[in-house]
Amino acid sequence: MEDVREQFAANLRRHRTRAGLSQEALADACDLHRTEISLLERRKRSPRLETIVILARGLGLASPTELLEGIK
Repeated sequence: MEDVREQFAANLRRHRTRAGLSQEALADACDLHRTEISLLERRKRSPRLETIVILARGLGLASPTELLEGIK
């Protein structure tokens, strides 16, 4: 499962930086706590399905699957 967390964290960080958002700004856009974003990006927590959808919307992604790219 560590590989899954690592890939998700990399995808989340990449999309967040491309969007020009800080962890705090993304958290605000998603109505999540900044700590949640930090824990996900540091691979300390696995996201729930609902969180993946919320993050994708906050990042303006076409689909939540963009956060799952490369996960097998």
